[in-house]
Amino acid sequence: MADPLRERTERLLADYLGCCAREPGTPEPRPSTPEAAVLRSAAARLRQLHRSFFSAYRGYPGNRVELVALMAEAVLSDSPGPTWGRVVSLVTFAGTLLEREPLVTAWWKKRSFQPRLKEQEGDVARDCQRLVALLSSRLAGQHRAWLQAQGGWDGFCHFFRSPFPLAFWRKLLIQAFLACLLATAFGYLWTRLL
Repeated sequence: MADPLRERTERLLADYLGCCAREPGTPEPRPSTPEAAVLRSAAARLRQLHRSFFSAYRGYPGNRVELVALMAEAVLSDSPGPTWGRVVSLVTFAGTLLEREPLVTAWWKKRSFQPRLKEQEGDVARDCQRLVALLSSRLAGQHRAWLQAQGGWDGFCHFFRSPFPLAFWRKLLIQAFLACLLATAFGYLWTRLL
């Protein structure tokens, strides 16, 4: 039996993450849905505000799916739970991991962590599919009640299109970014201790 919320979530994530995983230099496809356009806009604002953080993860050579799983656990399960800002931060982070050709020297390059010389197109496509499945299961599965209470993806569009003052958006995005930063630090420490 079809699950419209899960299908819509998967379509949204595939639209955004697939756009991030495209070959550098290829034109960005048009968003397939209104929520995809809103997500791209919110993600672009977040990436602009925190350019140095996100650029450090472009071309990440490690296990992207594992890192996003750790981030999702920390960001979505942390008190007070999911928020639209946290969802945008998590999806933006996942999209950044799928991008290739870092613009700046990332932290992992400075510490002699050797990236794959030439990443296969199949690796990125496979990770993109796995990230869509992971994030869909978290959002439309584990956090389904929250997503429905917020009005689903229509509520997402309404939330980001409502005319709140700029200070509200800055505060919300900063809180979401700090939650992601904390989750990243947790994930980094977790991998170093194991």
